[in-house]
Amino acid sequence: MSTHPSTILVVEDDAIVRTLIVDVLEELGFRVLEADGHEPALTFINDEDQVIDLLMTDVGLPVMDGRELARQARMLRPELPILFASGYAESIEVPEGMYVIGKPFSIDQLRDKVKNILDN
Repeated sequence: MSTHPSTILVVEDDAIVRTLIVDVLEELGFRVLEADGHEPALTFINDEDQVIDLLMTDVGLPVMDGRELARQARMLRPELPILFASGYAESIEVPEGMYVIGKPFSIDQLRDKVKNILDN
């Protein structure tokens, strides 16, 4: 088993929320890439040398929403697990290999969700 930390790409347009998520994930020992919208996110996703073990994206992004971003990410990285963060989690249907966490979420909820996804 590899010992390198998993890399999580966090896409969130709210800087305060993004910083909180990144801080929590880094404290849990993950490598974190940050994007404030679809353009920087796709730059990471398109970079074949960039390891990404999990894409965590807000559903309600401006311009291109999280679902569309996930669709494009999957075209390039078909195996990439995707975690959607949404204030309307219970009303979201997601395809296999995609997950939802309801906002607001606790640090424990985020940790457990991410670990469960990455352990799968």
